[in-house]
Amino acid sequence: MADSQLFEDTFEITGKVDNKYDRVSRVSGISTSHDGTEFSLDVNHELYPLNQHETVQLMLASTLNLDGTKDEKGWRELDSNETTLADMYDYVCHGKVYRFEEGDGDKIGVYVSFGGLLLYISGPYKKLTPLRIDYVYLLLKK
Repeated sequence: MADSQLFEDTFEITGKVDNKYDRVSRVSGISTSHDGTEFSLDVNHELYPLNQHETVQLMLASTLNLDGTKDEKGWRELDSNETTLADMYDYVCHGKVYRFEEGDGDKIGVYVSFGGLLLYISGPYKKLTPLRIDYVYLLLKK
């Protein structure tokens, strides 16, 4: 399972803006490991409501297969008896990494689009370097 995991961390939700779009909130959070990792994420709050001061586990993965093998078929075409990484999380999206941004010192920023819902994550270069791929899965759980 470790081969498919590109990034994983636990965050405390520090902010929430939900008055700009219907059914979408932009939440921001900071890593509980105190390494300077932060994120901003658009979430469908009807499907997955998040509130300030909640803790959420965020994972970015290259595949949903537990053994780390590449997806042979689309995630919607899985057999109902197949167990995947998605079964362990509450909110799952598939998206495209579209931009990297060099930051101060050893920090970088990564931008991912999940069909228009955006994720921006910034943190230590070593921690975010595995995200230099085209497509990722976002997995969230409280």
